[in-house]
Amino acid sequence: MERLLNIHIEKLPEGVYLATSDELQGLVVQGRTVSETLEIARDVARKLLEAQSQDQQLDYLQPIAEQFNYPLVLGQ
Repeated sequence: MERLLNIHIEKLPEGVYLATSDELQGLVVQGRTVSETLEIARDVARKLLEAQSQDQQLDYLQPIAEQFNYPLVLGQ
């Protein structure tokens, strides 16, 4: 089942993007673009979740709804 993980992305003064999550402790990644940052964050989040105990439930992550809004980032 897919789950929804909220992340926060900010552009740092150095020009790179930093992604963190209040929902998944340890998720701190950076990338050169928003797209790259999201890709790295997805990979790191999977690894962090796999490293958690098998007994630990993922109830704190929301299941994906049938409909939801998603901000689509477009380059110029």
